Amino acid sequence: MAASIESAPAASVQGAVLPAVAWALARDLKISLRSKAELGIQLLFYVIVVTLFPLATTPERSLLAAIGPGVLWVAALLASLLSLSRLFAADHADGTLEQMALSPWPLPALVSGKIAAHWLTTGLPIVLLAPLLSAQYALERDAMWILTAALLIGTPILSLLGGIGAALTLGLRGGGTLLALLVLPLYVPILIFGAGSVDAVRAGFSAGPHLSLLGAGLLVALVGAPFAAAAAVRVALD
Repeated sequence: MAASIESAPAASVQGAVLPAVAWALARDLKISLRSKAELGIQLLFYVIVVTLFPLATTPERSLLAAIGPGVLWVAALLASLLSLSRLFAADHADGTLEQMALSPWPLPALVSGKIAAHWLTTGLPIVLLAPLLSAQYALERDAMWILTAALLIGTPILSLLGGIGAALTLGLRGGGTLLALLVLPLYVPILIFGAGSVDAVRAGFSAGPHLSLLGAGLLVALVGAPFAAAAAVRVALD
């Protein structure tokens, strides 16, 4: 992979953001699809956590509907966290990340592609499974689709913020534990607004304010997270 970076003509890639994002996205997706077992474990973890809660609590519909959105969001958060430590680790270990930093491609664009691949392999399956899994919690149709919409907006934020944490803990001993300590406090507002959107619908209010705040958070993360993660990667490589 490093050779393909170095062989790219400097004039054609200098400042080319979209080609750099596309290259990193395609590369990481190809690598992720080769390790289907790891992807399956993450999704299985999400399904098991969500499924066990109704079995461990009362079958009362009102209680299940009340705890359901929070359970799905916490499970999504933990499933996303499972794979964050590997976002840059393998490329750092084999020297590919250093070649990316030295290449003419913009490093924030390459980081964006890697984060997008993380969301496509972790966050998007969670979103697609949400309507099916939320049926266990007796959620009404409107609440179910609001939950899915909130996850669709919120899970990319988890990947973007997690990318910063993964870059900050790159190469550190005990980096996985430190990564969790760094990103979990940042995830709390996403968790509150995501689960709160469903609670608002169940109470007869509009979910618009919660979804708008999630959308604003996504825009801020899209703009700032790749640059912050790229800066942290450069610090780790120095």
